[in-house]
Amino acid sequence: MALKKTGSYKGKSNKIGGGGRFSQLVDAMEGKGMSMKRAKAVAAAAGRKKYGKIRFQKMAAVGRKRVK
Repeated sequence: MALKKTGSYKGKSNKIGGGGRFSQLVDAMEGKGMSMKRAKAVAAAAGRKKYGKIRFQKMAAVGRKRVK
């Protein structure tokens, strides 16, 4: 019997900068066979393309502060 994957986005906000959308994208790519490291890299590249380098870095910094 295979283990059921729970998803890493639980409890995160889906608002911009909340981390939920990023985590859902990473989980979706992992479900299609990508490694976690690769999925996070692709999601980060997509975020930088959509929001720009400066805004994406600000959102990442807020997320890192929230985790501590």
